[in-house]
Amino acid sequence: MTTHRAPLAEAEAFLAQNPDIRHIHMLHTDNNGVQRGKSLRPDELPMLYEQGRPLPSSSAALTVHGEDVENTGLLWEVGDVDCLLFPVPGTLVRCPWLPGPTAQVLVMLDPELGMPSAVTDPRLAAMRLVERYHAEGLTPVMAVELEFYLLQGDSATRRPPLPVTPRGVHPHVYCLEEVEALAPFFDDLYRACDSQGLPAETAISEFGPGQLEITLHHRADALRALDEGVMFRRLIKGIAQKHGYIACFMAKPFAAHSGSGMHLHLSVNDREGRNIFASEDPAGTPALRQAIGGMAATAADFMALFAPHANSYRRFCANSYAPLTPTWGINNRTVALRIPGGPADTRHVEHRICGADANPYLAASAVLAGVHYGMTRQIDPGPPVVGNGYASTGVAALPQYWPDAIERFAASAIAKDYLTPRMVEVYAAVKRFECRQFMGEVTAQDFDWYLQTV
Repeated sequence: MTTHRAPLAEAEAFLAQNPDIRHIHMLHTDNNGVQRGKSLRPDELPMLYEQGRPLPSSSAALTVHGEDVENTGLLWEVGDVDCLLFPVPGTLVRCPWLPGPTAQVLVMLDPELGMPSAVTDPRLAAMRLVERYHAEGLTPVMAVELEFYLLQGDSATRRPPLPVTPRGVHPHVYCLEEVEALAPFFDDLYRACDSQGLPAETAISEFGPGQLEITLHHRADALRALDEGVMFRRLIKGIAQKHGYIACFMAKPFAAHSGSGMHLHLSVNDREGRNIFASEDPAGTPALRQAIGGMAATAADFMALFAPHANSYRRFCANSYAPLTPTWGINNRTVALRIPGGPADTRHVEHRICGADANPYLAASAVLAGVHYGMTRQIDPGPPVVGNGYASTGVAALPQYWPDAIERFAASAIAKDYLTPRMVEVYAAVKRFECRQFMGEVTAQDFDWYLQTV
């Protein structure tokens, strides 16, 4: 495996072109998708590129709140040793939403230095999957599509903020007035995307009031597409905060309104750069159908990555556009695995299971694993669903409860093959700890339901 370290020349050129920069944030995406790191001074940037910068090994296995989990083997057992992180090529960019001249760069652990936490690095997991494809003469092509709520209010009040919408609490899906009312936000967002080289495309209002969706253009470099997904989520949050809003990527922030998903679009190119899914047949080639068969067969094993938090499972309900079973169909939004319409050479699959709260690197690793599993075993997905996918029978449901998904993932031989046993072990340990913490909380709903009734 190559390290894919960024060259020092990248840092030197950036500093020469941006002499006003005062702060540089190095950002490591942990297993929960939370970005952790350090703020550097400009004169420290070359050292980051040449020698790396350390974070404790325990930082690779933190809870969503940033707490250590003792039974991961990455804390006391290894003395919480420092592990070196290095810049991801092409991710050193300005942060135009911050008041002072600030830049950011994504970082990842080096797999060749023998550091104990490297095996758990989410980006390295995706890199291993991509390199598995490359070894077989294949190149995955991916794009990330994000849904989120734009909210107004202060999250510190511990009450749901109000959705930003000119039409009250009514959704008015695809209504351009929703987008027009947010013109200053979108103007800043697209300018920031241009500044960071992010290929943001269409913006639409979604089914929830104040719910939006923005698509990133597909990339033949799948890792770059995932880096852009990670950077884009941070950018959206930053621009929202600048305008006095909160960008909410919870999977289900409001019981009465639609949940937010992260749809992953995928095709596969051969050595000559030709899409092996391309076909005049709307159902695609046998390779596409086998890829779908593999994603369907492995979806339950990877549900803990697609839906990583307690709140994630509130999104899955009938007639909600969030799938309950790993069904597939052609131009059908009621299924988990959708083949969109379009010209033959653009034939691909849209994976619709993930919540907006999923880690793009880990979710994509699971999708790539499923595609590879299906194509190498030539798995037949059966006939496509026509009509309402929620009415389909004979297909086993995806795990609907967080503890079930965690244990299914922890026991999965497929997950251990594609992600390594150690990564599965650490991820499951953290999620078990989080689950116990979450279930141990006594909430306002407990009192609403039971105080006067039992």
